[in-house]
Amino acid sequence: MAKLLNINPYTPEERKLDEAVKVLKKGGVIIFPTDTVYVMGCSIHERKGIEKICQIKGVKLEKSLFTFICQNLSDAAKYAKQIPNPVFKVMKRVFPGPFTFILNASAEVPRILQYKRKTIGLRITSHQIPALLVEKLGHPMISSSLPERELEIEYSTDPSLMEEEYGKIVDIVIDGGIGDIGETTVVDCTEGEIEVIRDGIGEL
Repeated sequence: MAKLLNINPYTPEERKLDEAVKVLKKGGVIIFPTDTVYVMGCSIHERKGIEKICQIKGVKLEKSLFTFICQNLSDAAKYAKQIPNPVFKVMKRVFPGPFTFILNASAEVPRILQYKRKTIGLRITSHQIPALLVEKLGHPMISSSLPERELEIEYSTDPSLMEEEYGKIVDIVIDGGIGDIGETTVVDCTEGEIEVIRDGIGEL
């Protein structure tokens, strides 16, 4: 069974963050809050965790759309083949915040994630819990939305219900309070231009 780990979202307890990072380094999958919705994630370098997320969501690895939660812009830039200057200026202005930027992937993206799809989603969240987890982990985490349950918003906002629903298949559910229902604004920059392909709570 997953452990329900209560962490203060404003002043996260270091001991509890370390406990979650230890699980991530062993290929574990955790559910955690962000500045938008709760998501599930794992280390970008752990095949075991990546495959488990795909299994939970019922998707094939080669067809999965993953986002990296990065520590800062210089960290995010490692995983993009190129960031045009106008795009970089926008990223610098809106990060950390509720945005996902789609860019052409660099060779730094772990091989397990290098399939025919040559793009990567990059995100820098303003939420203290995932921001500190990434810092302690030393590299990005994968961020993937929870499986949708129609008309049952509580399951995507209430950590105790998430533990009830996913407790047998993930390793930790972090309780950082009731989550938001808004999603990130997704911006496609793969052609060098800035195109909003999903309106979320972030405003450009």
